[in-house]
Amino acid sequence: MARVTISDLARAAGVSVATVDRVLNGRLKVREETALKVHEAAQRIGYHGANAIRSRIFADLPDLHVGVILQKERHAFYRDFARQVEGTVQRVTSHRMRATIRFAETTLPGELAELLRAMAGKVQAVAATGLDHHEVTAAVADLRARGIPTFSLLSDFAQGVRESYIGINNLKVGRSVGWLMAKLARRPGKIGIFIGGHRFHGHELRETGVRSSLREYAPDFELLNPMINLEARQITYEATLEMLEQHRDLVGLYCAGGGMEGAVAALRESGRAPEVVLIVNELTDETRLALQDRTVSIVISTPLPAICDELAALIIRTVEHGMAETPGQRFLPFQIWTPESL
Repeated sequence: MARVTISDLARAAGVSVATVDRVLNGRLKVREETALKVHEAAQRIGYHGANAIRSRIFADLPDLHVGVILQKERHAFYRDFARQVEGTVQRVTSHRMRATIRFAETTLPGELAELLRAMAGKVQAVAATGLDHHEVTAAVADLRARGIPTFSLLSDFAQGVRESYIGINNLKVGRSVGWLMAKLARRPGKIGIFIGGHRFHGHELRETGVRSSLREYAPDFELLNPMINLEARQITYEATLEMLEQHRDLVGLYCAGGGMEGAVAALRESGRAPEVVLIVNELTDETRLALQDRTVSIVISTPLPAICDELAALIIRTVEHGMAETPGQRFLPFQIWTPESL
């Protein structure tokens, strides 16, 4: 593949080669609007000097270093989340914003608490996904005492101590799943549900939403007790096969967190996909394929770009104006995908 040249960059930015040269070398003053246009074009077409352009343009802006802690790196969803974070901080023009991203390898609260405390003295704000536990709350309180706000993402934790929750309304997600199950199932019957763990606040809210929706509008359906899958593919696969064997009247299955690939594989293998409504979270390459072959009926999708934009704006506001007296919540709309909407 041919290397992108200055002439290519000039064409992409809609400016002259001389203007691009001034942006690159700082020989003469260039309007901020023009410089930003060149920088955006450099990122878009993959110009090798994009980072150098950014450094020159933002040299006089204040630094803003953010720590971001996500769950298991091998999960496609969290890898995509990391890419979205990196892209968002690159687009910030009011600060020289950068993100240090770390991944938790387990669902143990001690690991998340350790990752949170490790950010102290290195960053000005922290955002994290994870479970709600007193060890995590204590770590968030320690950061707050040092003037470092913490934002919970996707699933809330450390309520009353963290600065804000940013994500979707998980109770509404659960109620939507209950409504969809009752409408899509061929007959009343049992519905299984997987959650990552009892300390995932968002998963518990989704379970509560499903249960309350069915109780109110579809009492002929029975929601089974939740199965803990630790968001692991193999655990979900084995548990799904066992559930299908034990409950011949199973008509629906909902994966409230990760590990849905195991449920997809088990349903395909069992041959019962046509009779079991499978609803999962997050549109990935695997769930997209499962939608297309009708193994998955519905995918609930989290708006990662909007969450990252909201996070960046809130962090900037908090760093500039101080932490809020009353921690808040920011709910963003989720998207419902069907096989026909891809």
